[in-house]
Amino acid sequence: MTDVLQRESASSVEVDRLAVDTLRFLAADMVQAANSGHPGMPMGAAPMAWALWSRHLRHDPSAPDWADRDRFVLSAGHGSALLYGLLHIFGYGLPEEELRRFRQLGSRTPGHPEFGHTPGVECTTGPLGQGLGMAVGMALAERMTHARHPELTDHHTYAIVGDGCLMEGISHEAASFAGHLGLGRLIVLWDDNSITIDGAVDRSCSDDQPVRFAAYGWHTQTIEDGTDVEAIDAAISRAKADPRPSFIAVRTVIGHGAPGVEGTPKAHGSPLGESVLAQAMQQAGWEYPPFAVPEQVRATCTALAAAGAQEHADWRAAYSALEAGAPERAAEIRRAQDRTLPDGVGDALAKVIADAPRATRQSSQACLTELTRLMPELVGGSADLSGSTGTAIGGAIVTRADYRGSSIAFGIREFAMAAIMNGISLHGGFRVYGSTFLVFADYLRPALRLAALMRQPVIHVLTHDSIAVGEDGPTHQPVEQLESLRVIPGLQVLRPADDAQTAEAWRLALERTDGPTALILSRQALPQLPAGPAGDHPATIELVATGSESSLAAAVGDRLTAEGHVVRTVSVLDRSQYSPDPRATTISIEAGSTAGWRGLVDLAIGIDEFGTCGPGDEVLAHHGFTVDSVLARVREHLDRP
Repeated sequence: MTDVLQRESASSVEVDRLAVDTLRFLAADMVQAANSGHPGMPMGAAPMAWALWSRHLRHDPSAPDWADRDRFVLSAGHGSALLYGLLHIFGYGLPEEELRRFRQLGSRTPGHPEFGHTPGVECTTGPLGQGLGMAVGMALAERMTHARHPELTDHHTYAIVGDGCLMEGISHEAASFAGHLGLGRLIVLWDDNSITIDGAVDRSCSDDQPVRFAAYGWHTQTIEDGTDVEAIDAAISRAKADPRPSFIAVRTVIGHGAPGVEGTPKAHGSPLGESVLAQAMQQAGWEYPPFAVPEQVRATCTALAAAGAQEHADWRAAYSALEAGAPERAAEIRRAQDRTLPDGVGDALAKVIADAPRATRQSSQACLTELTRLMPELVGGSADLSGSTGTAIGGAIVTRADYRGSSIAFGIREFAMAAIMNGISLHGGFRVYGSTFLVFADYLRPALRLAALMRQPVIHVLTHDSIAVGEDGPTHQPVEQLESLRVIPGLQVLRPADDAQTAEAWRLALERTDGPTALILSRQALPQLPAGPAGDHPATIELVATGSESSLAAAVGDRLTAEGHVVRTVSVLDRSQYSPDPRATTISIEAGSTAGWRGLVDLAIGIDEFGTCGPGDEVLAHHGFTVDSVLARVREHLDRP
């Protein structure tokens, strides 16, 4: 497709100067009006942002969700005022009054960019490094989409990162993964201003970042003058021509042009103040009132937006041609984009339900095998544990030589895996899952939290769900992880007990399109529970359990029934949907922390200490998860006055 970004109108030195200063002072005005925020990064990075948006970014402000747009991720999300200024001058429906309400309750200009809240914001950023991870996911999704539908996909993913993004460990995981897969449509610009909140970067970090990224297999460049729009433009053009992912180090000055503040930590997180702002305006020759956008800048951005709209129209014509020539293929693309399920999902999942005992990780593997036959958009993998997590389903692995596969080898990179999953989901066109052991949910939790915040329907397959892991010992035996996941707002946590519940869990996860799901699965084989409802008969004792403890609860219930009690046993897939029977003594049995059960039931039986090394059945017995031990606890509770 034609590159819409080489425009004489945008290359005018005077327009460049005006546009860069517009972005600088819009940011400074926003922070000043709010008396809160980060003016320094936008003032230093404005030239690189303008060079990218005026010459290279392929987008249509009237259609922020156009599938083949370029993606722009501001990983250094504390510089949100820069992004809001860009969205404002390019016509994304972010009016001046919203800039004036920066960081205020109910505004569309929150302190850090939030996906789904502000048009043109591709992902929620602020937790440093995660934007880079999500950009890698978007770039991978682009390559995978292009491999499947080359006539409809021709875009790049751009990100601006800061020193903090590169110090965070996720940057290593994500950049290594991107280099390994040769994601050549990914271009990262580093705002190299040598300042963090506490002071100079060299107080804590002396990495040679271009050398580091070159070691990952990236194409690297360095721009010594971060105010040189033409040099940045040329570097981006060279990056686009190289088949590798690209890293461009752009030397900038934080708080550029603010006397006494530029180049210091003071520019990072505080307003400039009226006096310094006035001096900065005088030094730049800026004679416009607060929040002003010069007419030349408006006209240039309007022309660029119109060119982007034409590119979008050309793409729509290509899609219409595909609909006419291959309607079934076009319908499949649309279905995947809309996140609707194909016919037959229920029937496919019903096939996995068997009679013999098996681990729910194996039940899940059977579900995945059936689902991928129906849903080519269902992609994912594991953090180097596919055999253990039941995600080795025989699909072709995505490689730099062939992106058409559905199996992603994320490597031992749990945090990056989760962030990349978020990026794939945000890109659109795919449903994505990732997997690891439940205990390692601690490694990926920040990205899982962002998935919930962004309402992305990613699916986390988390196996080896209790102290029954056994011989690997307490380092690998989750105790508090299940409960800690349940407290994340918007995260659906499902712990199935057998084949039927595992199939139901996958159905619920796929039908959900407004948030993430965690499937909590067992390592050890579990019996198939009897079919049918638990019943609503009056009971004096209600035993409630999840996952692998459901069969234990059933056995305890049988013993109590034999003793003359009226017992109801309930296996709960999703605890958030459970309501205890107020007429009965309610007792929970779960091989994990009791924190969330206490107050919900009358007696919570669980484990509130770390596990022990040994064979799984012996470890369970040691910590009281046997019929006799549970019965003793129940009898003791019932005997209390």
